[in-house]
Order: sequence, then structure tokens, then C-alpha cells
Amino acid sequence: MRAKRRTAPASSERRRFLKGTLAFAGACVLPGAWTPAAAALPDATVRLLETSHFVYVSPLLRDGSESHCHGEVWYAWDAGSVLVLTARTTWKARAHARGLDRARVWVGDHGRWKGWFSNNEDFRRAPRFDAHVREERDQAAFERLMESYAVRYPEEFPDWEARMRAGFASGARALLRYAPA
Repeated sequence: MRAKRRTAPASSERRRFLKGTLAFAGACVLPGAWTPAAAALPDATVRLLETSHFVYVSPLLRDGSESHCHGEVWYAWDAGSVLVLTARTTWKARAHARGLDRARVWVGDHGRWKGWFSNNEDFRRAPRFDAHVREERDQAAFERLMESYAVRYPEEFPDWEARMRAGFASGARALLRYAPA
């Protein structure tokens, strides 16, 4: 009986320790549980993210290689990650829907990626980072994106705002968050 009394507190302490350890590990590993600012980026990259007009995004395939689709896109720098609003028919949204939750992001304005006779690979010299991708459904994040677009793209945004708002509301557009890995 005495041995049982000694082991009882130890086993409950072990259970508390294991519960805490598993909760911590789950918060670090489970999808959707990571924080948006999971990795620190160099200061120069952050400054460029705060001022550039474009990022170039390529979903990463399961083996870690880049997809063949790269594209320059409007974005917002929000809470340590890149927010992009995209039609659900684009490769970025379809790749995420298929479970490809990683991407490579280059920062800067290097012109259109796709040309008539060849593709412009200049963006590859830009600062880049690998990112975890998740869909953001938060209305407040969407509103911050819209505010950022109004400031960052003052000439073009008024022509797109109504379509973007309607698309997000209907689900035809996905708000993707690219957090540095």
C-alpha cells in the first residue's frame, strides 16, 4: 500500500508533464496551429515587403520542388506574413486546396513573369523565403488587405475593389496567408 501512495503522485505528475508536453508539441506541429510570424526574415527583406508592389509566388510540390507556375501578385504584408487574395481557379488556390501547403515567395518588382516567347526569370535574383500556406477566413484580415491595396495600388485598386469584395464574400476568391517557414 505504501508503494502505491508513493507512485500515485508521481504518475499524476507524469500525466501533467506529458499533457503539457503534448499540448506544446501540438501547438508547434499541428496544421493551423503555427503563428503567422513563425520565422524571422532579414531586415532588408522585411523593408522590401513593406514597400514593394509585387511578390512572386510558386507553390511547392510534395517533393519540395517548385511548380512550373510562378506569378507576380498584389499582396499585403500583415502580421509578419504575406496576404494574397486570389480566384479559386488560380494555381495558387488550387494547389492549396490539393494539400500543397508550402510555397516559395520572392519579393520585388521584376516585371511580368510570363512573356510571349519566353518567361522573365529576373525575379529569381530577388530576396526570397519559403512559406507555409493557409487559407485565412478572418474578415478583419480581409479588411486590412483591402486597406493595404487602397494605399499600395491607388490607381488600379478602385477598378478591382467591388469584384474582390464580392468574390471574398461569395467564396469565389481565397485569402491565402504565406507565413515564413
